[in-house]
Amino acid sequence: MDFSIKPIDAKTGLAGVKTGCIAVGVFEDKKLSQAAQSLDRKGQIAAALKSGDITGKAGSTLLLRGLDGVAAERILLVGLGKEQEISDKNFVSAVQATARAFATLGSADGAIALPLDLVGNRDAAWAARAAVLAVRDAGYRYDTTKSNKEAPQGGVKKIAFLAPAADGAVKTAVAQGIALANGVDLTKDLGNLPPNICTPTYLADTAKRLAKDYGFGVEVLDRKQLEALKMGSFLSVTKGSDEPPKFIVLKHLNGKAKDAPVVLVGKGITFDTGGISLKPGANMDEMKYDMCGAASVLGTFRAIGEMNLKLNVIGVIPACENMPSGRASKPGDIVTSMSGQTIEILNTDAEGRLILCDALTYVERFKPAAVVDIATLTGACVTALGHHNSGLFTRNDDAHDNLANELLGAGKASGDTAWRMPIEDAYQEQLKSNFADMANIGGPPGGAITAACFLERYTRKYTWAHLDIAGTAWKSGAAKGASGRPVPLLTTFLINRANGKA
Repeated sequence: MDFSIKPIDAKTGLAGVKTGCIAVGVFEDKKLSQAAQSLDRKGQIAAALKSGDITGKAGSTLLLRGLDGVAAERILLVGLGKEQEISDKNFVSAVQATARAFATLGSADGAIALPLDLVGNRDAAWAARAAVLAVRDAGYRYDTTKSNKEAPQGGVKKIAFLAPAADGAVKTAVAQGIALANGVDLTKDLGNLPPNICTPTYLADTAKRLAKDYGFGVEVLDRKQLEALKMGSFLSVTKGSDEPPKFIVLKHLNGKAKDAPVVLVGKGITFDTGGISLKPGANMDEMKYDMCGAASVLGTFRAIGEMNLKLNVIGVIPACENMPSGRASKPGDIVTSMSGQTIEILNTDAEGRLILCDALTYVERFKPAAVVDIATLTGACVTALGHHNSGLFTRNDDAHDNLANELLGAGKASGDTAWRMPIEDAYQEQLKSNFADMANIGGPPGGAITAACFLERYTRKYTWAHLDIAGTAWKSGAAKGASGRPVPLLTTFLINRANGKA
């Protein structure tokens, strides 16, 4: 899908735009948007709305052909809900409905003239970026591993945003939206690939391809190097698998040389059986998504690489499988992490924190400005927050915690929301062990919180946040598939940092 911005001729207006279809907004109270009014030369749009052919509810559509005095072949009426309150949700629903309608048309080009500047408290740039993402999301298809590939969709392939005059901010937003959508698609593709293809080595090769395409620095550490670094916690998870572990480091150093980097750490368990603490068989196939933290780091790097973002960003991905075998770690084993702290493994299915803790120790060497780890860490987070918000944890529960507020704000701005969860010292008591410095689980109560408390013990030399994406990284049921989250949140967070909004 190609996107562009097309200025409207001052003399002929919207009616003079030659294209296969123009999408314009209508409202629930039978009112026309300004763009719709400008095209309603003979009252045909108003008549359609008055007749009830379209309700104006967000996401409703009606296609009209051959309007008098209009150069476009078709006009698509798109419901925006109530005129006084075009919410983010209603606007995105309208754009997704537009994308679905455009896909069925016998035209290769179309235009969007929805009111980009009337969405809640947003500006036109936000709306343009959101529109690009919504269109791309509606058009995403996965058929990589199907023998019969889906036939290429017909319909509109080129979409122009119609504007009264050239707007530099909107132009930048469209470019950012395209880059962001490319990153989201990569994350979805990696998540949706089967675990016999998307192995730790495959993730490492993907990182190398990104490095080649965008000039990133890249380093992939193997088992011997991890042993030399004394990553005993990470290596304990890999013991049961025949797939070699990989520790991936990507560097996008496009800021000032003296500026400390932001570090993203992504959990890369490419398949999680639970190990000796074996998971139930039902829905275990979805444990291929246990690397979505890693996939989101790679997708974010794809986006910022295309944007050529002026910021120093480092991505770190510990990647391996968690498998049962005669070599696998057992409940009751005690391992020594890279930090020197010892861990009693009470449950081998609490493995994500075991690979992340060594990665979080490793990143101390970068003297980071901030570290954000991203992980499909706990089912407890799904129980707490469902599938709408990712769980956000930071060391300080202070309302003025800057990093937490940056991430929450980026989530709201991108529609990829997170919810702040507590992380108090009282929860640390649940991780006590009679035989090691800590246990790797704290029991059922507050499971997402005690998992974050475990990670917090390895992050005390820098500013840190943890995103538990177990409820948001993929969808189950008929719509099963990776969501691409939290690439929009992470990328928006980094864009804000690059723009000095930290």
